[in-house]
Amino acid sequence: MDAPQPDNEFERLIELSELDLDYSNLEDHLEDLTTLAARIVGSKVSLVNLIDNYTQWSVADYGIDLQQMPREDSVCQYTILEDNDLEVKDLSQDHRFKAKKYVKNDPTLKYYYGIPLKTSNGTNIGALCVMDPEEKNISPEDKELLHLIAKQVVRRLEALKSINDLQNRVEELSQTHRKVSHDIRNPISGIIGIAQLMKDDIKNEQLNEVLEYVEMIEQGGKTLLELVEEIMDREDTQEKEKPDAKKFSCSSFCQKLNELYQPQAKSKGVELNIRPLEESDDVLFSKSKLLQIVGNLITNSIKFTEEGGEIEVEINVTETNKEIKNNKLRIKVEDTGVGMEQEKIEEILDGSAKSESGTGGEKGYGFGLSLVHYLVSKADGKMEIESELGEGTSFIVQLPV
Repeated sequence: MDAPQPDNEFERLIELSELDLDYSNLEDHLEDLTTLAARIVGSKVSLVNLIDNYTQWSVADYGIDLQQMPREDSVCQYTILEDNDLEVKDLSQDHRFKAKKYVKNDPTLKYYYGIPLKTSNGTNIGALCVMDPEEKNISPEDKELLHLIAKQVVRRLEALKSINDLQNRVEELSQTHRKVSHDIRNPISGIIGIAQLMKDDIKNEQLNEVLEYVEMIEQGGKTLLELVEEIMDREDTQEKEKPDAKKFSCSSFCQKLNELYQPQAKSKGVELNIRPLEESDDVLFSKSKLLQIVGNLITNSIKFTEEGGEIEVEINVTETNKEIKNNKLRIKVEDTGVGMEQEKIEEILDGSAKSESGTGGEKGYGFGLSLVHYLVSKADGKMEIESELGEGTSFIVQLPV
């Protein structure tokens, strides 16, 4: 059974995407909190779950090895509808959950207590939960402690966003610094050149006093030019030495996408091929929002592709203007799925798409592709959709890098 979507679902998805999180890289930041939550109540399992349009991402876990599951299979899809918390004493007696694999089979979970992860804007982006094979009675005092842990989870996630924003700002300032240094170097060189020409002419006229001033201009220009060169050399060295933690190459981006989305494809029996179109990793591009954009495209294709079908993902960087360096990141996601009519494509592009069930009964909430279009437009990019019913769908996204 699927929970109704929150009234603010599209805004909720935007806020989650604005955090710009790599779901596979949060365990180290949160594992102490899941451990603490489990220890406080004595539960076997504790999870931090973030819920996007299609998937519940378990970004930190205790007592169970879980990375992701379809949103419609989760308990936390109901928790994000709550303002305070959700408690289910016996999952096996609740019609919403009694048929779920984690209730019927190993680890045969019975008890659930979850708290929405509420951002500083009051939006529920996921849940902190504790679960156990046995029914539990959590005291009000312990529930209060769990609420404090949930708040700490959100603070850490928002702190990571702030750190990312600051790092991006530092990078922008560094690029501006380099541009200014580059732009003033040529005029300074020109001043030095003119001073040298004047000095040669003045020597012939024996104007010693004027010559002294011209030499001062020349020396001052040389000193300033040396300073600019030193700044640029130092920044070049730092640029080479520091790791590009905030950037992808085509190959590293493909590796990350495989890590995140191959489990979903294999679970449904869909072949997912993700590859860069060129071997060169010379061009690096910002990670900003890329996982949210391409992840939604891939998950949508998995949802609407039958078992035994194929999905091809191609990543490459193209140069649209060789005179002016103007690189574009091109992403193509092509599937052999059920396809869609032109009317549906128009609904996606204008944000009015409605929820539809996938080929395996998966539930979508109608916002995944509209969210992609929103994020692409915000990044000054372009999104194209080509599709026919029964013939599959091709998505092409181009982003400036």
